[in-house]
Amino acid sequence: METTTDTPGPGRRLRITLTHQILLGLALGCLIGWLAPSFAISLKPVSQIFLNMIKMVLGPLLLTTLVAGIAGAGVKVVGRLGLKAILWFELATTVALFIGMAAANLIRPGVGAALSRDASAVGKLAKAKDLGEFVLGVVPTSIFDALARNDVLQIVVFSVALGLAISAAGSKAHLLKELADAGAEATFKLVGFVMRFAPFGVCAAIAVTLGTSGVAVLLPLLKCVGTLYAALLVFFVLLFAAMKLLTRAHLPTVLRAIREPALIAFTTASSDAALPRAMQVLEQLGIPRPIVGFVVPTGYAFNLDGSTLYLSLAVVFVAQAAGVDMTWGQQLAAMLVLMLSSKGVAGVPRAALVVLAGALPAFDLPVEGAALLIGIDALMDMGRTCVNVVGNCVATVVVAAWEHAIPADAPLYGPRRS
Repeated sequence: METTTDTPGPGRRLRITLTHQILLGLALGCLIGWLAPSFAISLKPVSQIFLNMIKMVLGPLLLTTLVAGIAGAGVKVVGRLGLKAILWFELATTVALFIGMAAANLIRPGVGAALSRDASAVGKLAKAKDLGEFVLGVVPTSIFDALARNDVLQIVVFSVALGLAISAAGSKAHLLKELADAGAEATFKLVGFVMRFAPFGVCAAIAVTLGTSGVAVLLPLLKCVGTLYAALLVFFVLLFAAMKLLTRAHLPTVLRAIREPALIAFTTASSDAALPRAMQVLEQLGIPRPIVGFVVPTGYAFNLDGSTLYLSLAVVFVAQAAGVDMTWGQQLAAMLVLMLSSKGVAGVPRAALVVLAGALPAFDLPVEGAALLIGIDALMDMGRTCVNVVGNCVATVVVAAWEHAIPADAPLYGPRRS
């Protein structure tokens, strides 16, 4: 798929790239949501069709790319990749937690916020799994069931196991490896077809969000929303600075590559919607498919940078709104609880809000604080989901660099100088 545009010269036509189309869809969706909210809400089926198309390719994409990659890599490489990925995930999420906590303490967005006494909306949220349920839910009872539910973690576990089995079987399972390779190629082509509908899906998704919530929803809690986005911006700067330091990647090239999945994640507030395109552009940057196929899906369960940053900010926000003065020790304890509990909500709708609602009582904070944030959660979810996706893209680049797996002439390092 064309993702770059040459400067038009004589006899050339200006080609509008997919990124330009998505940006146009985003702008048009904002206008529709602002000027015609009733019509905007009626566009929900369009955004749902796009999300359904993404879900249609998600399971097959993960299964084929992981099986093909792991079958060719072997046990030692997978183990080494896993350790390096987990190390980066924990470093990144720790930094995100502290940035969220620091932002809340510096700007104090909760001071003066009026807590709602109606916490009924919180009760409607899905429940987070405890540690035992999470561990039991990692291994699928049926891969077909996992594929039908698009359970990313279960698909990853099965695919890694099957890939290792094919590798151990050697030439006897050669046909299975070739089938996985062919399936991965075909699925990537299918992703390209689906992405042609992305501008329409993005337009409808942002229109529905603004049409449902209204711009006015921002006003009472504008300080909280602004604090979150300022903190996310600081995290972005540190994240890309670390990537540059550790990998020597060409930042403009990386930013151009990941802007499409980032925009899709932002407008749809869905990490799943951005995952196929994220894997596609990372491979185009020159990162080997086995690394992309392993690190990105694993990060979706263990590397929620934007969500963890939001959680640390939200806990301090609720304490401020309730007039509770949390000590530094209490805040650090809350950060530890949030870091652990956020690992168990992969695939839970509005996962960050679920974790927040579960954590507040543990620190004697009113659950009404979560109810207060529900009204603006859609707008905050867009930002944290975008950071989740970008964080996993950066994690993949870093792990690939640590593995010395990126060719010296890869597009990741920018245009070659003659």
